[in-house]
Amino acid sequence: MQPYANAGGNSAVTAYELGDESITVAFKGGATYLYTYQSAGSHHIEQMRSLAQAGQGLGTYINKNVRKSYASKLA
Repeated sequence: MQPYANAGGNSAVTAYELGDESITVAFKGGATYLYTYQSAGSHHIEQMRSLAQAGQGLGTYINKNVRKSYASKLA
């Protein structure tokens, strides 16, 4: 997984991994979730991918838009 830059300094996101049609996101405390095109929609996944690479806004986006739309909880 790639470390999340956390440019804002207060994100609960610690790391992420990009897949072809998915993103895996790790949070403080150890929880890791897989979000997919099928579970959250391609628009949301592409926005999450962009925010992850920018290192800012991913945690807020997840909380507001796709919080419970994960395909599976991995840890």
